[in-house]
Amino acid sequence: MTSSPSTSGTSSSLPPARNAADQARADTLTRLGLAAEAPGTPPLMEINDLKVDFQLPDGAVPAVKGVSFTLNKGETLALVGESGSGKSVTSTAILRLLPELAEIKGAIRLRGEDLLSASTRRMRELRGNRIATVFQEPMTSLNPLHRIGRQIIEVLALHRDLKGRAARHKALELLEQVGIPEPARRIDSYPHELSGGQRQRVMIAIALACEPDLLIADEPTTALDVTVQAQILRLLKSLQQRYGMAILFITHDLSIVRHFADRVCVMRHGELLETGATHDVFESPQHAYTRMLIDAEPAGEKAPVAADAPVLLSARDVRVSFTIKRPLFGPKVAFEAVRGIDLEVRRGQTIGIVGESGSGKSTLGRALLRLLKSQGQISFDGVDIMPLDKSGMRPLRSRMQVVFQDPFGSLSPRLTVGEIISEGLRVHHPELNRAQRDARVCDALSEVSLDPGMRNRYPHEFSGGQRQRIAIARALVLKPEFLLLDEPTSALDRSVQVTVIDLLRDLQARHGLTYLFISHDLAVVRALSDHLIVMKEGEVVESGSTHAIFEAPRERYTRELMQAAFAPDLGQTHH
Repeated sequence: MTSSPSTSGTSSSLPPARNAADQARADTLTRLGLAAEAPGTPPLMEINDLKVDFQLPDGAVPAVKGVSFTLNKGETLALVGESGSGKSVTSTAILRLLPELAEIKGAIRLRGEDLLSASTRRMRELRGNRIATVFQEPMTSLNPLHRIGRQIIEVLALHRDLKGRAARHKALELLEQVGIPEPARRIDSYPHELSGGQRQRVMIAIALACEPDLLIADEPTTALDVTVQAQILRLLKSLQQRYGMAILFITHDLSIVRHFADRVCVMRHGELLETGATHDVFESPQHAYTRMLIDAEPAGEKAPVAADAPVLLSARDVRVSFTIKRPLFGPKVAFEAVRGIDLEVRRGQTIGIVGESGSGKSTLGRALLRLLKSQGQISFDGVDIMPLDKSGMRPLRSRMQVVFQDPFGSLSPRLTVGEIISEGLRVHHPELNRAQRDARVCDALSEVSLDPGMRNRYPHEFSGGQRQRIAIARALVLKPEFLLLDEPTSALDRSVQVTVIDLLRDLQARHGLTYLFISHDLAVVRALSDHLIVMKEGEVVESGSTHAIFEAPRERYTRELMQAAFAPDLGQTHH
């Protein structure tokens, strides 16, 4: 990384020639309005031949296999790949936070300092001070027992020796910088009192408290709606320009990378397959796997059902309210989450419901299946189900099933896959003997393209996509007519999403299933739905055929969702 020595006869007043890496670094600094470094200056961070092996009782498992890359001051480098590719293990190795069973080899240098040989005390000084991290799920990263102000002040006290009024003043300043409304009031809030986007902003405030050189952002927007996602990415860009920090951005979503990163490193099975400028990688990928990731976008459109197809489920003026505060001697304070929704779902149809978190999508879906108390009229196959109690609803439950967002959270870790899938059969078909139940389980697994021989394994032995197939098999084993799909692909890699969408399409065509599909991912909704409902703050903003709404959305809010999903404005572009 040093410049070449002067050749004989060359004037010493001439600047040394820049290589491609030096020029790229200078271009990045110019874009950010930062002072250019001297040619040949070492990069901010260098990773050379990094290897991480987990030493398990039955042998070593390689997680990272000889990865090398650099990251320059003010640069955004995206580390992309599917789950299990080694992205997060690489970032955790940088922080030296891997468990003791991990064996790390190679070199990781920050401003020339070897982090792998640094003492534990030195790493504590660097973490949060020179290297900061923003994780995927802020609710699990923030302490639920402490107010957010205290959690920011804790970092300031540890690394900057700021205490008392000075620390509180700095915490308020940070909350204002990251766009938290009314920071003087919010500083004393607990994490659960903030929205998902606000919690992520608090995590960013904590990360930036000590003005780090490097910010590691590990899937920081995966759990967020598209509009909030765009806001967080714009915020990270503006703060990067303000502080001149480098960002190591870890994600499996290439649609974000295209608009956000300067350079891309593509990983698979612990290996670095391709690296280059973002524009070059997207326009002319050199590796077949990179091309597969870029092309892994949900495609096609579902044909609409006949206009005279029978109505399977209908709802009129559905309302759902929650009591959000009940003073000791005062009246109940109600929050109306769903406000007078009307809809009809015809047999064989897929209605997509989209909107931001808090729009009432999932609440409406659960109300339609009588899983939440609601007001209004709801009919299923011509039967008014509102007056029915639990025993009256039980015969209908096998005909109305649900697939939830998180397949790991919705599957019991203590039961085998076969036991999980057969649970519903024990309740709704007690006449079946063990052998008959087992045969039905095998059929259901075959329906979702899983080997029935794996039914004696436990959920943790399967990948995320396989667990979602198991969740679908659990619903299908009862031979339902109607499926509520509540964000069934949001926790999955893009390539796995495509396979699950194809599976859902195939099952619908084979069995005449009817879907109510809830999602904030508009690309998935477009591929799977023939009718679309756009919700905001518990109300329907726009409704119509999916094709018509995507081609010419009438309402401003719908257009904002489309813009955030397919062409986010993240401010000044990187390339």
